[in-house]
Amino acid sequence: MSEQRDRAREALGQGAFDLVVIGGGALGIATTWAAARSGLRVALVEAGDFAGATSSASSKLVHGGLRYLAMGPGAVPMVRENHAERRALGDRLAPHLVRPLPFLVPVYRGGPHSRPILGAGVMLYSALSGFGDGMGKVLSARRAVEYVPHLRTEGLRGAALYYDHQMNDARVAITAARAAAEAGAVLLNHVEVLGLRKSGSQVTGVELRDRLDGSEFGVDASVVVNATGPWLDRLRRMEDASAAPSIRLSKGSHLVMKTETPWRAAMTIPLDDVRVSFAIPWEGQLLLGTTDEAYEGDPADVRCSQADIDQILGEASVGIAPEALDRSRLAYTFAGLRVLPRGPGDSGSGDTSHAKRETVITSGSGGMISVAGGKWTTFRRIGASVLARVGEALGRDLSHAFDGVPSALPGASLPERVSAQLGRELPSLPDDVLSHLATHYGTVSHEVLAMALDDPSLLDRVHPDGPDIWAQVAHAQRYEWATEVDDVLRRRTTVVVRGLDTPSVRERTGRLLAKAIA
Repeated sequence: MSEQRDRAREALGQGAFDLVVIGGGALGIATTWAAARSGLRVALVEAGDFAGATSSASSKLVHGGLRYLAMGPGAVPMVRENHAERRALGDRLAPHLVRPLPFLVPVYRGGPHSRPILGAGVMLYSALSGFGDGMGKVLSARRAVEYVPHLRTEGLRGAALYYDHQMNDARVAITAARAAAEAGAVLLNHVEVLGLRKSGSQVTGVELRDRLDGSEFGVDASVVVNATGPWLDRLRRMEDASAAPSIRLSKGSHLVMKTETPWRAAMTIPLDDVRVSFAIPWEGQLLLGTTDEAYEGDPADVRCSQADIDQILGEASVGIAPEALDRSRLAYTFAGLRVLPRGPGDSGSGDTSHAKRETVITSGSGGMISVAGGKWTTFRRIGASVLARVGEALGRDLSHAFDGVPSALPGASLPERVSAQLGRELPSLPDDVLSHLATHYGTVSHEVLAMALDDPSLLDRVHPDGPDIWAQVAHAQRYEWATEVDDVLRRRTTVVVRGLDTPSVRERTGRLLAKAIA
């Protein structure tokens, strides 16, 4: 095992914890981070990899929620709160990972929205954000094409312009996990929950199995939080075999398309009065999505199907010219599951596009706290809310975990400054590699590059067509809990999402991981 993993295993065996969080997605990581900042002895365990499921299968957006304004005045406080979190992440917590991006909403003849209504909507949206990114406005069809070169122009009446942020969700998750560890939390991935420890009916800890070496062990805790997303009810039934279903699942699929022409803006393409399709320039490619359909299978088996591909390309064609949607450009597909809390009388079947997107925190018969729902934009606030419930169980006021000036995530810095500094220090590195390191690691880029001090070959590209370098693989294993090939290529780097994980790349990655662990 790696030194990092050895230390975590040793720490888990040293006495009881105040809190054990099960589930290493966005909400589990946020709760762990908040708990560690509040001085609790907290551990996080994850059956797969951190952000290995839903939390790395999002639309990569940190947004205020323009569509919510259609719900009426009652949505204004929620949009304002979303904007506050969006700006905190982009301005102070993680400016290297969460970056502003203009969005266009095209207006077509016969479409569901008009220019005046959209213009008023983006103006209000900008006002709720404090006009921090710019003024929402309506563009002519000619100006809109300057932002999106593949914009479908037939019947185009213009476009509304507004601003949100985008991110690499997996990198945000890993960086927030590191922030939690630096605050004192113990984190371990690839360790599954076999059962819950109980004293009478009260949950007092977890029974675990390390999936890498097969060893079994347990951890005692005053409080256990269930943040397992699609697997939430499975854990609830460990607490109470008669627990009724509390969630329903919706599958969201995405496509990653290769493109040679840079886009200056993303697109929010209205499909009807409710649904939209996104087209987002991301990692030098084009991200398209998303679907929204009920899912009742095994969460581990969720995949983007051929029908999903057909649907996404068909919906994208409402606003994008055909040449950008040629199937030969398809580099990668992925799918994730939204966790939707069930309401009274909700059978869990039927349409999910109109289901409420909300977060519900409950306590079970054994005292385990379960959190269902949530989104990346407000993941810190949700983590703080879960911790407040933990505080109630512990008899402590833990409601102020993230109050005051936001604490920056590791590496936080403007990426332009980081890439310029790296260029002065290592002028031989290509500009695209410098920019890639700066926007994925910030000032931690120096730590990544230090991996190559004894082995300059680690400065080579993982694949000639991508900006990732082998030093990132070594860094992922030493500092970011990576133990398996997909941990590195899918979530610590961008190799997989660029369609560059060739057999030779995977083989060398496996050798590097094995050499480091040996």
